[in-house]
Amino acid sequence: MNKKIGFIGCGNMGGALAIAAKNSIGADNVYVSDADTKKADDFAKVNGVNVVSVKEVAEKCDFIFLGVKPQVLKAVCSDLAPVFKSRKDHFVIVSMAAGVKLCDLEGMCEGDLPIIRIMPNIPASCGAGMILYTGNKNVTEEDFSGFTKSLEKAGMLDKLEESKIDAASAISGCGPAFVFMFIEALADGGVKCGLPRDKAILYAAETLFGSAKMVLETNEHPGKLKDAVCSPAGSTIEGVNALENGSFRADVMNAVDKAYKRTVELGK
Repeated sequence: MNKKIGFIGCGNMGGALAIAAKNSIGADNVYVSDADTKKADDFAKVNGVNVVSVKEVAEKCDFIFLGVKPQVLKAVCSDLAPVFKSRKDHFVIVSMAAGVKLCDLEGMCEGDLPIIRIMPNIPASCGAGMILYTGNKNVTEEDFSGFTKSLEKAGMLDKLEESKIDAASAISGCGPAFVFMFIEALADGGVKCGLPRDKAILYAAETLFGSAKMVLETNEHPGKLKDAVCSPAGSTIEGVNALENGSFRADVMNAVDKAYKRTVELGK
């Protein structure tokens, strides 16, 4: 029998995971709620899932996904703590709040509960996400199995020690925004050279998709693959040189570093 998966907050990230859960275990087993009831109603209508109150998610669901911002998480957990305490059955809290550690979540929920901490990313909504997860001592192997089953259509799930989650999320969680910017920039370059906008975006997106697939399937170092494209005195090395002159790699590294530091700040 499938578990009931509930989402408190169905914004961009909560919504992406709710869609992935629907695709994994069926719409009948997915419940969404939001402080903005119209947002929850609209989301449920479009995606065919159940819309309920925040309290009902806390009372009835086997996995309770907290999809609220770190700044308001404490207040939400404080409101729900009495509901959690009143339950006699087994359930699991799943937090996607950036930077908020398991020990802090335990305090916020005011109970010795099973808690899974995750850092997902937005491509989960189309089955190509990268979801990092870890859990406290109360999470059983059966809990982890139920969690991964509920998101099996989200993309790749990778269990990671908590001390590495913030750094990893600066790549996988924030990275899609950086990648979307690069796709847009590639397309802009194509438009500057005379391509229609729709074609330029298609070529840029497919190029990133294919290049990423090649890195994963060949297991070759990206630098080696880059070298293979750069013919002596050719077009590609000229473009690479332009990127190096613009501090492309340093800028990307700094973006990840800044995102990591902000994630740590959000957790305080």
